[in-house]
Amino acid sequence: MRKIIHIDMDCFYAAIEMRDDPSLRGVPIAVGGRPDRRGVIATANYRARRFGVHSAMASARAVRLCPDLIIIPTRMKTYRRESAIIRSIFTEFTDVVEPLSLDEAYLDVTNCSIHHGSATLIANELRRRIAEATDLTASAGVAPNKFLAKVASDMDKPDGLTVITPGSVLDFVEALPVEAIPGVGKVTTRRLHRLGFRTCGDLRRVPKRQMLRRFGKRGQRLYKLSRGIDERPLRVERIPKSLSVENTYPEDLPDADACVARIPELLESLVTRFQRRDDPPPIGGLFVKVKFNDFRQTTLERTEYRELRRETYEKLMRQAIARHDRPVRLLGIGVNLDAELAAAPKQLDLFR
Repeated sequence: MRKIIHIDMDCFYAAIEMRDDPSLRGVPIAVGGRPDRRGVIATANYRARRFGVHSAMASARAVRLCPDLIIIPTRMKTYRRESAIIRSIFTEFTDVVEPLSLDEAYLDVTNCSIHHGSATLIANELRRRIAEATDLTASAGVAPNKFLAKVASDMDKPDGLTVITPGSVLDFVEALPVEAIPGVGKVTTRRLHRLGFRTCGDLRRVPKRQMLRRFGKRGQRLYKLSRGIDERPLRVERIPKSLSVENTYPEDLPDADACVARIPELLESLVTRFQRRDDPPPIGGLFVKVKFNDFRQTTLERTEYRELRRETYEKLMRQAIARHDRPVRLLGIGVNLDAELAAAPKQLDLFR
């Protein structure tokens, strides 16, 4: 039985800013780009989140939701320095660490002998050491696999710890909402709700054969995860070549204007994924993907664009749609990551 810990720093960037400037404590703050320059929020403190401010949100919208919001420019060098300190603490406990971003990671402590191998005590020790070294708080989830550990770490924020023992897995997932399952986005959630599935417990009552018939390959994943089964190993090293998001729409989008109107929500998802990477290589180009209602597909890529801007994706999207000028069933946007640019002295600013 594996022992997996998911560590998630509490509003990491914002917490660093409040630590370094105590006058920011007790007021709503966010870290990100300027509202007048199509900026995007990287993270917000918990006071700002009460107003609905969250990561990947347009800064202009965040200010409308919270007029007193203070938006602070990103200091990536500082955040990476703090992340490196935290990472060094992880490696004192285990070599099996899968970083998801600067502020969260999985740790496999199955073979760790510290605290007699108690994953709960190890997680508490990790949180104590992080607080001691950085004056920042972390929340942790302990479970037999990655899926449950990540869900658990979000249950008692901030500065909390949730443990899911092997014997409590089935009881825990019984009432877990289907949208908590990795890969179940808004579209799939709506479909599951229409079919009467709102919790993992609802899915567990469906025979495996029926799950496969209804959902295809995804049915196998839903079948396992709804039972708390997740066999994915930790991936210690990952070198991504690209990141992308896409969405298939229940009704065809009739024209280019309708497609362009969908870009903000796609871009929000892409920015979120980009932020979760552990210091990815710089952007080497942008691309869009379009699948028409006759199932023809086209992709348009431009290497001269190196920043995630809505207007750039709008331009590429219109050019791609003009190739066939038909209703569209699927849209996607993405970035190619250029490892050769990683050593360049200029730091690209995602939130400008």
